[in-house]
Amino acid sequence: MAITLVNPSGLPEIDAYRQVSIATGSKLVFVAGQVSWDADGVTVGAGDLAAQVEQCYLNVATALAEVGGSFGDVAKLTVYVVDWSPDKMPAFLEGVSRAAAKLGGTPVPPGTLLGVAALDVPDHLVELEATAVID
Repeated sequence: MAITLVNPSGLPEIDAYRQVSIATGSKLVFVAGQVSWDADGVTVGAGDLAAQVEQCYLNVATALAEVGGSFGDVAKLTVYVVDWSPDKMPAFLEGVSRAAAKLGGTPVPPGTLLGVAALDVPDHLVELEATAVID
């Protein structure tokens, strides 16, 4: 099976890996964990979980658009939240709602939310990775 690695325009270029991997044949798309960076690698919403969740969802959508997909093609999400506790759910859902409004639909594919001790950068509160299937 051939794999195509893509660094989409509109996302920061990371030397250690590519943001998206496409498996040809069944066109499975695996989007690397997206944090709340803008296209220049600047953290959006430092200290604001809702703002960071929104940016993570928008970054996944940007990555999928680069390869001909959309959030509607996402088959699975995995969400990592720093120091997760149930009292953070309203802020998390606010971020999802704001992203949904911008994306024109509610992004609700199957998902897993995991609490973690920390992410790659201390300002990052959430990371979102996706697997999509594109026709």
